[in-house]
Amino acid sequence: MTSHALLIGAGDLGSDVGIRLAALGHEVTAVRRRGDLVASPMHGISADLTVTGPDLTGLDVDLLVVALTARPRTEESYRATYVDGLIRALDALTAAGQTPRRAVLVSSTGVYGDAAPDPVLDEASPAEPADAPARVLLEAEQAFAERLPHGTVLRLSGLYRGETGRLVTQVREGTFDDPHRWTNRIHRDDAAAAVVHLLTRDEAPEALYVGTDDEPSLLGDVAAHVANQLGLPAPEAAAPARGHGKRLSNARLRASGWRPAYPTYREGYVV
Repeated sequence: MTSHALLIGAGDLGSDVGIRLAALGHEVTAVRRRGDLVASPMHGISADLTVTGPDLTGLDVDLLVVALTARPRTEESYRATYVDGLIRALDALTAAGQTPRRAVLVSSTGVYGDAAPDPVLDEASPAEPADAPARVLLEAEQAFAERLPHGTVLRLSGLYRGETGRLVTQVREGTFDDPHRWTNRIHRDDAAAAVVHLLTRDEAPEALYVGTDDEPSLLGDVAAHVANQLGLPAPEAAAPARGHGKRLSNARLRASGWRPAYPTYREGYVV
């Protein structure tokens, strides 16, 4: 029997997740501001979650993915989307009489704040948000857990696609700095695969996972690799570090059976 997956948010990552689920034979419905922009074979529902909840009447939801995106990075914008929008979407599910069997909320490792590189952080590490938007993300995680206690939060590190992004632009334009900062990242394809994996694995997933690649890296090392890919000289590494940065572990996610196609930046950045 075909199960029905509901996406709350269908930006780049959410759409990738939906297309992967559809390829596995799931019927997929996605909620976004303009439902007509939802890619086939998914079905779109239009709703601006900062204003109103979606009409989910008639859906039989087995799998739920919440992958919202807010702009700009302010407390007000984040609250309107990640907390208020989430609650409106979950209220709509309740009104439709739906309790999904599996649910994944996409969050961010930004909730760990500006930690030092030692010790390496994982799911047992305390969340210590350093600013208001990160605190709102943690509040959203808590609201999700209260409403769906069997659900799973996936905290993703920095999303990237190897051929584009801010770092590629900075290296190309010669505006890169802060080479001594520890950074963590995950290729968008691997992030989408992780969401699908947690939704569809035989055993019920745990409540929390960190989604990141295998190797925390100094930003200067990543920039040097990107420069080599572009045929440019490596950026100067003399700029002082603005912060130690944190290092993250994906051990729990790997132990669940997930394997990244791009285990480090070396495989991921091909420009």
